[in-house]
Amino acid sequence: MKAVTVIDGVRVFTGEGLTEPRRVYVEGAAIAAAGTPDVVVDGSGKTLLPGLIDTHMHTLGRKDLENLARWGVTTGLDMAAWPLPFVTEMREQTGVAQIFSATTPAVGAGGAHAKMPTFPADGIVRTPQEGRAFVERRIADGADYIKIVTEAAPPEGMDQETVNAIVAAAHEHGLLVVAHSVTVGALRVAVEAGPDISTHAPLDAVLDDESVQRMRATGMISSPTLSMMQGMASVPGAGRTYEHARDTVTKLHRAGIPILVGTDANSAAGAPFAVNHGESVHGEMQLLVDAGLTPLEALRGATVLAAHTFGLDDRGVIEPGRRADLLLVDGDPTTDIAATRDIAGVWIAGERIR
Repeated sequence: MKAVTVIDGVRVFTGEGLTEPRRVYVEGAAIAAAGTPDVVVDGSGKTLLPGLIDTHMHTLGRKDLENLARWGVTTGLDMAAWPLPFVTEMREQTGVAQIFSATTPAVGAGGAHAKMPTFPADGIVRTPQEGRAFVERRIADGADYIKIVTEAAPPEGMDQETVNAIVAAAHEHGLLVVAHSVTVGALRVAVEAGPDISTHAPLDAVLDDESVQRMRATGMISSPTLSMMQGMASVPGAGRTYEHARDTVTKLHRAGIPILVGTDANSAAGAPFAVNHGESVHGEMQLLVDAGLTPLEALRGATVLAAHTFGLDDRGVIEPGRRADLLLVDGDPTTDIAATRDIAGVWIAGERIR
């Protein structure tokens, strides 16, 4: 028989608010409707959240996944990882955050990503034909979604026709497309192609009204990674302005564009800035609140909205039959987002790891 854990007298985050104090049952790896408890956890004065989802992170090894889990981030959406055997190994880890991955992203031949010493040659895309072939390779690799790096123009980035071809090919196969853009010009290229999600926010200027309205009209979603944007802007002499990214998020939010919680957490030595796995998700939610989101909206961006956007139907909400990825915190994070840091318990697939 599977062990049953009951979290008693806890308020549950529904995605729309908090319930009155109630019991939540966990049986095996899933949330259950009822059961005879083997373990009882006192949830009085606490809030139970679905395990948090980082919609933009990078994995170098199990330690990264352990750090995510320790902070209640039970799912990580990796936005670039290779080689494929390594990705497979990370996907198969247990007792830590579960990851999904884009595997190798598509980049232009002259950009910074293409110049990375270990970057796979089959991720460098020069023409629409190569773009369509790139999508076929990622499908063969089992990519969970397609990641493209848009830059303002060749020779650094892919041209508009090539970006368009990748997005169209991915959509023909039912795959989401995530577009990396850190300047206004790059984001305009992405918006023209119509990906599902834009990641990062411009550091060179606030996004223009026309692009914002086009994003809204096409149903694009933003994962702005303000943690990384703030870090990149803090580098002396970089010529980047964090307020441009923050004010872009404010503008997107006011326009009704959904905002996801993503951090670009990366422990690689060559990363633009060191963003810590796990803890940064809590910092990201605070930055989003500072940019104009309510605490409830920030929580949605790390739970139900993130799960729905990426088709992760087994998680993101607390209800019977869903995966028992849970974060128990003291206080009420729907009124004070900082309460998510006051962690009282973390469960991954029903196993308590903190």
